[in-house]
Amino acid sequence: MNAKRDPLAVIEALRAEIRRHERLYYVSDSPEITDGEFDALMARLKALEAAHPECASPDSPTSRVGGERSNTFAPVPHRIPMLSLENCYSAGEFLAWNERVKKGLKGEAFELVVEAKIDGLSCSIEYEKGRLARASTRGDGEIGEDVTLNVRAIRSVPISLNLSSPPAVFEARGEVYMDKKDFERLRGEALSAGEEPFVNPRNAAAGSLRQKDPAVTAGRRLRFIAHSYGYLEGMVEPDSHWEYLNICRGLGFNISTLGSRVCRGAEEVLAVFREYEEKRFSLPFEIDGLVIKVDSLRQRRVLGSTAKSPRWAIAFKYPAQQATTTVKNVVFSVGRTGAITPVAELEPVKCGGVTISSATLHNFDEVGRLGLRIGDKVVIERAGEVIPKVVKVVPGSRTGAEKEIVPPKACPSCGSEVFRDEEEVALRCVNPSCPVQFKRALLHFASRDALNIEGLGVSAVEQLVDKGLVKGFPDIYRLKKEDLLGLELFKDKKADNLLSQIDKSRAQPLSRLIYALGIRHIGEKNARVLAGRFKTMNGLMAAGLDELSRVGDVGPVMAAAVTEFFSPEATRKMMSDLAGAGLRMDEPERENSGGPLAGKTFVFTGELKTMTRDEAQAKVRELGGRETSSVSGKTSYVVAGAEPGSKYGKAKKLGVTVLSEEEFLKLLGK
Repeated sequence: MNAKRDPLAVIEALRAEIRRHERLYYVSDSPEITDGEFDALMARLKALEAAHPECASPDSPTSRVGGERSNTFAPVPHRIPMLSLENCYSAGEFLAWNERVKKGLKGEAFELVVEAKIDGLSCSIEYEKGRLARASTRGDGEIGEDVTLNVRAIRSVPISLNLSSPPAVFEARGEVYMDKKDFERLRGEALSAGEEPFVNPRNAAAGSLRQKDPAVTAGRRLRFIAHSYGYLEGMVEPDSHWEYLNICRGLGFNISTLGSRVCRGAEEVLAVFREYEEKRFSLPFEIDGLVIKVDSLRQRRVLGSTAKSPRWAIAFKYPAQQATTTVKNVVFSVGRTGAITPVAELEPVKCGGVTISSATLHNFDEVGRLGLRIGDKVVIERAGEVIPKVVKVVPGSRTGAEKEIVPPKACPSCGSEVFRDEEEVALRCVNPSCPVQFKRALLHFASRDALNIEGLGVSAVEQLVDKGLVKGFPDIYRLKKEDLLGLELFKDKKADNLLSQIDKSRAQPLSRLIYALGIRHIGEKNARVLAGRFKTMNGLMAAGLDELSRVGDVGPVMAAAVTEFFSPEATRKMMSDLAGAGLRMDEPERENSGGPLAGKTFVFTGELKTMTRDEAQAKVRELGGRETSSVSGKTSYVVAGAEPGSKYGKAKKLGVTVLSEEEFLKLLGK
């Protein structure tokens, strides 16, 4: 039979393609297709399997979430105990542990493997003859809970091992976790639905793994990273932990590449610890420290374990990211889109190495969920570079003097009535002339990624608006030198420079102007997509909801935001005034077919010296190229500046050409 017409051959080829894309997305972080394209492949496979039930296979990607539910989580004895790690919190404690290892090995040289300590839930996954047979939580270390059905729903977990002759038993131990972006998405969905959200990504991962319905777990976008050697039968044992991690990578598992390396001494470990002390906040997932392990498995057996922890490993933790303080007051902040956010003013407290004096409360639903009052003692959390937030009220701390937090009935900036859309959780001021709202909108309008009016900063905006010189965006282009000389700190040269920057901004393309307008939900990339599709401002304003919804990367929510923004007559007059002021209202045609970088895809990592990353990306677009955020086999170049991140390693692994900044400039013809 012709292989092209053989249903099993077609189905197997499609399964292999889907597995490849799952690994690219969830393990390599370098997707080649969109979510919609992946869903289409999966739908096609489901249809083929339904039409040919004789081709059913437990290894199929469609089997990740079946119809089974778990009413109980049965106990699972671990073949080898899953011990917890000893902790240390200072260089001195780590060095003391290192000395104990030296003593235990009687002075024999040893190497240490350093890995990021992802804040998730420990999990054991067992494969029998290459197929996922069982998954369980750590439990008490001796007996865990069976979570096999839910672990099968995690797409970074291979259902079968990538081996032609798999061992009888292969156990991978690691961490189930949730990325920060997926946690914020889940939290937002819970708040919108009026449900109690998870407090942090670790709790979200733990709660999601213990769902009775695997379909719920699948929708939570959990991930798994292999980090520890478990049980092995029918395969030669590796000599070292580093070798084991590379075996796991080859079998289809995700392993830690951030911070992961072999160190030849304690000083190298301390250097990695210092490197990630601040860098950890920019990682896509939460880590609370590093795990340090003796690399040699033979030396591990020599060192042995206590009843609770292995002597050959230690968790080197960063300072706590939570602290307790008192809410002194709650103020209401107005954003550039009119959203009113309650912000807690706190008794200053040290948290994660910095002093915290305020924390976001997100919205008034969150205030209600917390049951928060002014005067309460609270636990705050500093999650990376995000503004600190209040996690919970300390129970039993109230004195009776606490005050209720009442949502405002009027905008704290302009006094206008506030509204809450039934589909949103935020209170919003819809007065387009709201001073605070307009000041923030004006700063965004002039920002580097928008119209790039250098010199139109916070101080200038405050004075221009307060003095009534600028009441709307078009007023910027009516400013005269004498207007600016009436402002504090403005002299001849500074006034001339700002007027020059304002004049220069008129030539910015339509995409920059769309982004500068501050339309809700429309970011810089969406603005470029809209400008590329409609070409002119008139074309965009004339587009209906259906037409906008069909634009790739836009969708119904953004489409509704665009039509809502342009529908008022006042907005249309503003656009007419901006056009009359000489602003460019069209998008230049990109020389994709003839540009020197046509067909080339660039990824940037690290810090550039001669230009910002945004400027470099703009240069690529001007010359017909395209910039993306992730490295894949289809990437043409990775441009590496100072202190490149993990994208540099991925490029080397995939054989993608890496350019230094100097080489990139030569490519640009500079």
